[in-house]
Amino acid sequence: MGLLSMFKAAVPAKKPTDDVLLLHAMLLMAGADGFFDDAEADTLQAFFMQLPEFQDKEFGEVYGNAKKMISKYPNLKESVKALGELSTPNLKRKAFILAADIAFSSGDIDESEDEMLSAMSRVMDIDETTASKVLEVLSWKYSK
Repeated sequence: MGLLSMFKAAVPAKKPTDDVLLLHAMLLMAGADGFFDDAEADTLQAFFMQLPEFQDKEFGEVYGNAKKMISKYPNLKESVKALGELSTPNLKRKAFILAADIAFSSGDIDESEDEMLSAMSRVMDIDETTASKVLEVLSWKYSK
């Protein structure tokens, strides 16, 4: 054990910011199926450019912080717990909507994406009525 390790416990862990947590939610959904390709990265960046929480923020910096957050957990399912730290119920609903939108935008929703969205709804206390409304509207958005 090094000299600095005895001071590590005295420094509280830095709480993630809402912008990082929102992008974290989108990253989790994009990677839920075990793959993350260029098209998904482009989709995340497009969402990033449109949302007020990311105004005046650089995508690369927020993206890097969101990836660091994921790496602090043993797996993606465990890192969903961080979403409970979003500061308001409105931001939790927004994170759920964004994650669901990412899932629908990729085409068919597979079991891993469904499980990820279910875990997110539990962690962020999204009630079943709200979740159903969100999913219904998004199904219309992406219907052919």
